[in-house]
Amino acid sequence: MTNTTTTHEYGADQMTVLEGLDAVKKRPGMYIGPTDINGLHNMVREIVDNSVDEALAGYADTIDVHIHADSSVSVFDNGRGIPPGINQKQQMSGIEIAATILHGGGKFGEGGYKVSAGLHGVGLSVVNALSDWMYVEVQRDGKLYRQEYREGIPQGPVKVVGKATKTGTTVHWLPNVNVFHEIDYNYKQLAQRFREMAYLTKGLRIRFIDDRSDVETSFYFEGGIVAFVRHLNRDKTLLQKPPFYAERTVENVNVEVAMQYTDSYDRDSIYAFANNINNADGGAHLTGFRTAITRVINNYARAKSILKEKEENLSGDDVREGLTAVVSVKLTDPQFSSQTKEKLVNPEAKTAVEATVGDAFAAYLEENPAEGKRIVEKTLFAARARKAAMAARETVRKGALEGFSLPGKLADCSDSNPARCEIYVVEGDSAGGSAKQGRDRRFQAILPLRGKILNVERARLDRLLGNNEVRAIITALGAGVGDTFDATKLRYHRLLIMSDADVDGAHIRTLLLTFFFRYMREMITNGHLYIAQPPLFLVKHGKEAKYFFSEEQREEYVNKLTPEDQKKVSVQRYKGLGEMNPEQLWETTMNPTNRIILQVTMEDAQLADETFTMLMGDLVPPRKKFIQTHSLEVKNLDV
Repeated sequence: MTNTTTTHEYGADQMTVLEGLDAVKKRPGMYIGPTDINGLHNMVREIVDNSVDEALAGYADTIDVHIHADSSVSVFDNGRGIPPGINQKQQMSGIEIAATILHGGGKFGEGGYKVSAGLHGVGLSVVNALSDWMYVEVQRDGKLYRQEYREGIPQGPVKVVGKATKTGTTVHWLPNVNVFHEIDYNYKQLAQRFREMAYLTKGLRIRFIDDRSDVETSFYFEGGIVAFVRHLNRDKTLLQKPPFYAERTVENVNVEVAMQYTDSYDRDSIYAFANNINNADGGAHLTGFRTAITRVINNYARAKSILKEKEENLSGDDVREGLTAVVSVKLTDPQFSSQTKEKLVNPEAKTAVEATVGDAFAAYLEENPAEGKRIVEKTLFAARARKAAMAARETVRKGALEGFSLPGKLADCSDSNPARCEIYVVEGDSAGGSAKQGRDRRFQAILPLRGKILNVERARLDRLLGNNEVRAIITALGAGVGDTFDATKLRYHRLLIMSDADVDGAHIRTLLLTFFFRYMREMITNGHLYIAQPPLFLVKHGKEAKYFFSEEQREEYVNKLTPEDQKKVSVQRYKGLGEMNPEQLWETTMNPTNRIILQVTMEDAQLADETFTMLMGDLVPPRKKFIQTHSLEVKNLDV
């Protein structure tokens, strides 16, 4: 055998060191995540976080965020302003250090920031590196300082360009189109983040302006996280008024907790923050909170003989049913399990939260016996329902395991690899029949729903599991439900909700989204849930036939035709999926090369859940207000 030498040698000469901001330009995903709308939003958040740090330090109370008509973004805060003086070690202005050097800023040494959301000192410099242009203006010491950059490179030194009568920092940038192929922002998503920031920082006003759609929103909440909890529960029936609130500093960890029980049957809604960063996976502070309320409620229930001596303790799930809470900690050196900061791991945060909630909540129950009794009775009902749900869940599991009995109406696919398989949950037998005939049987399964699933707003899990449609979905997916849900056991890695484009279809979509949000949340967080987008119109013009997904698209196409040609146009509006033959359904909605599908995000599901609570809950005024507000938006209502 002859030895061969590869032409691609790997030695010291092949190793590259990226200097300055080149590392950011080469690997932007390491710093801002994917270079899509999420990356664009992360750039905005990085700069706003810096401004919030000034507010946390007590130096700012106003932040203005402005999306301009050219898709550039500017952020102003009335804090101290980035120091413009010369740093003796770097021999450059503090402004230039913050904008051009990674990990350069006031968040590492003493005296800059005690508490900070932007921990790594990369925010401003990363935004600069990934922008076509950026400039920073600082008002400080009676002077207005300015420095401009192109693709991260200063276009000159920091200059004094005028006088200043106040203090603050303005950062204005345009993302680089070579990095972000489409520059577009979701106003609602950004506004939700700014709303959270305003709740978490009492006395901070955030003004958000979008010139593209001429909208402006201001957020200011004197009540802080108590107002946050009230907002989250605004359409729910409450067991306690006002929300419980506690604040305390333990071992240099500042703890704020607000919580309120409702009569809903769904799982808890607990939001955990560390230094104003939303920790989606919770962490030490959330563990401390859960431990404390479980212990306090069990102790209280036994002390008042509501929970008998021989009865087992209430579980954590029992005491958290229907609970809405915000847990916010602020600490000097937070540690997270990953760069995305989704989970806090500081052990002192657990100790601080557990001590704060344990003492304050125990005192609250003693001082408010009526609320205490309602809360404990609620948890006892939850415990009984949990046991009933376990029995019902076991029945579902056995039914699936005995001969692997899949729902009779399921048309399964032939491929056995879940990563290649997808299932369409389709509204009605008629659409289900077309979908079964039009699909690619190798990887596409069809599950028609013959009726609506139960109102998840008013039914516990044990009742939901008795509903045929719910049982069919659970059994077909094969991954369990609620606390037993295991995404690794999914039989399909994509579930697509396919419903009619009318009021009934929207209702079914909302029902399903709410069900998945409450009982199979990993379907959403792991990216398994989608919404199919069937067309609304078929427009024929001579031999040409085109499908359109909105009234606006159809009108735009027709208006481009000559008046003579417009007379030859025929338009068919699809009132339901069943009006499409199998070939049309495949071509427009199911063929992976042509179809348009929307991936469901947590924001989508949470909005559906809130809308569903408002429309299907017990409170009439918010439902009436919603209907009055949106009635004029309804088109093509089938009655």
